[in-house]
Amino acid sequence: MTTPQEELLPATRRALLHRIAVAQAEGRAPSMVAAVVRGGRTVWTGARTSVEGHAPDENTQYRVGSITKTFTAVLVLRLRDEGVLDLGDPLEKHLPGTGAGEATIAELLAHTGGLAAESPAPWWERTPGSLRPELADVLGEQPHRHPVGRRFHYSNTGYTLLGALVEELRGAPWEEVLRREVLEPLSLHRTSGDPQAPHAGGWAVHPWADVMLPEPIEHLGRMAPAGQLWSTTGDLSRFAAFLAGGDDRVLSAKSLLEMRTPAAPAEAADVAAGVAYGLGMQLQQRDGRFLVGHNGSVPGFLASLTISVEDDVAAVVLVNCTSGPVASNVAADLVHIVAEAEPRIPEPWRPLPEVDRSVLELVGQWYWGTQAFALRLVAGGGLSLDSLSGNGRLGARFRANGGGMWTGLDGYFAGESLRAVRRPDGSVDHLDLGSFVFTRQPYDEGASVPGGVDPEGWRGIS
Repeated sequence: MTTPQEELLPATRRALLHRIAVAQAEGRAPSMVAAVVRGGRTVWTGARTSVEGHAPDENTQYRVGSITKTFTAVLVLRLRDEGVLDLGDPLEKHLPGTGAGEATIAELLAHTGGLAAESPAPWWERTPGSLRPELADVLGEQPHRHPVGRRFHYSNTGYTLLGALVEELRGAPWEEVLRREVLEPLSLHRTSGDPQAPHAGGWAVHPWADVMLPEPIEHLGRMAPAGQLWSTTGDLSRFAAFLAGGDDRVLSAKSLLEMRTPAAPAEAADVAAGVAYGLGMQLQQRDGRFLVGHNGSVPGFLASLTISVEDDVAAVVLVNCTSGPVASNVAADLVHIVAEAEPRIPEPWRPLPEVDRSVLELVGQWYWGTQAFALRLVAGGGLSLDSLSGNGRLGARFRANGGGMWTGLDGYFAGESLRAVRRPDGSVDHLDLGSFVFTRQPYDEGASVPGGVDPEGWRGIS
């Protein structure tokens, strides 16, 4: 007997509620609302509040801050997939005259464009966007803090430029494009640039006393693509399901995988913490899991959207205070609770519907020099190559290109070509992987090994 996919066990549900209850109480948050997604559906929601009778629910809007950046990145990837731009294009090609156009679109997406983290004073999150009507007001006289492409430096101004790029190429305001191309197709009807009732108010909680102060709510103007949006746990749950699996009406699973792939050089502290950044998505190794998504904060609000694609579990946490609970930790813990208590049930094993015999003869054990590897055939005609000794270049997967050629998808061999080199009689001599020769035996004397094989063969010490 199995538990229906849409249900969680009572003990799991209690553990989830306990986690947000502790976070809300210890973090002294006016309210916290959370949701868990599994199998593309919301399977749990919970809320805690300090105001009796006014508990938020999955339709209550909170400001989500920098989660907005992931929405903006989706719009940019759509332009790339349509052939309107290339991620390697300098910004100047499509949006001239900014003074920051040397950076490529990919570098802006990955926060490696060298731009300042913030716009010039006054503090943009607590002042009207009308104070910064032009891109020049956002970038200031010295927009760069680092050489372009040299290091990761989180930049709100970079995403302002990406929003302006979307407007330039679509000929419409950023929010209008977002609604037409992402929000409406995904049925995110409670996600908007301005708050729509019912919505939470933003609060600052005094660090040394249990009293609160309302935070101002400003429209960010030009900075909107970096942090403007309001949303709900219901909408962000649907967005999380999209980010994990794709929706061809908006963006393919292949492009979303690209967004979830590290794209920025990590600082030493980030490497130690297991943190990286892709194209509009934050990446983290935590508790043995690879988590993707984005966090957000603006005065009065904290937010986190966290996904474990492998476990098929996502969590959304929204809080209405400037500081207090660490929303990203709470969301990661919600994912961990479900994944550990109710691990994903794998699909039944099924044999391949058909197999190419010329590919089947390639599988099995191969040697690169003296290191043993196993080549396996996987679904879809792809191959995987794994070290049998636990050393060397591990975990390479390959996509079939046809004609006896495959392309590496990850690890050391990402982008490299794999092919079987055959003798005149059609038998396989060796595998060529980016010029590395793999033979059936260590330094097989019958194969074309670069440098040749000593004619006296293997020997002991006399």
